Amino acid sequence: MKIAVCIKQVVTREWQLRVNEAKTWIRDQDASFELNEPDAYALEEALRLKEKHTGEVVVVSAGPARVAQVIREALARGADRAIHVEADALAAADAVTVADAIASAIRDEKFDLVLTGLQSDDQGFGQVGVVLAEKLGMPHATIIMEVQASASALRVKRELEGGWFQWISLPLPALLTIQSGINQLRYATLKGIMAAKKKDIRKVPPPPSAEPTQRILSVHFPEKAKKTQMIAGSPAEAAKDLIKRLREDARVL
Repeated sequence: MKIAVCIKQVVTREWQLRVNEAKTWIRDQDASFELNEPDAYALEEALRLKEKHTGEVVVVSAGPARVAQVIREALARGADRAIHVEADALAAADAVTVADAIASAIRDEKFDLVLTGLQSDDQGFGQVGVVLAEKLGMPHATIIMEVQASASALRVKRELEGGWFQWISLPLPALLTIQSGINQLRYATLKGIMAAKKKDIRKVPPPPSAEPTQRILSVHFPEKAKKTQMIAGSPAEAAKDLIKRLREDARVL
């Protein structure tokens, strides 16, 4: 089974975010970066499928030269080779532009399965995977919690709302967006880190026709404010209303 895993480099969660001078994105010149967590789960699932069915795992990433950091990390964890669509403009590009760049880079590879994380930790739109599936002409399924693969088809478990799950079948080739927590992550060993230095990273330019479909006009930090709400009625009515608000509005129950 030939599997592609799309990965993204994001700013570490511990880094103190700052908005750039143009107020269009974060100031990342001196930031520290890491592998996007949902993509790490997609990579782990790909490695497990390879161990079970044999084959090849290829990681694919779009972004500036610094993306090589997470590519090397993925290779150290067990991926066989990598494809890097290198362009500074892809660091904060919209989902359609990123999907177009990745599709152009992997279309001729004829992958049996393409995996992405459910969403990125920075923009969080959850759209690159589904747009990429459309551009590659592949059936797709999202929010995947379990994958059962055969020679020509998949049976996958999707997470729905309200604690419900759905099992569906789809043919290969296909694309899946993987939910965090689907498996237990492995970490790079010293042997893996040394082996990663010899693995191939193919650099390709983005397609010349790649034009942004969206433009960020402004970003800002959310304003922090406290707001008190009074719940009227008898104690029983107030308790019922409170539980409803905690469940439906605050979503803490």
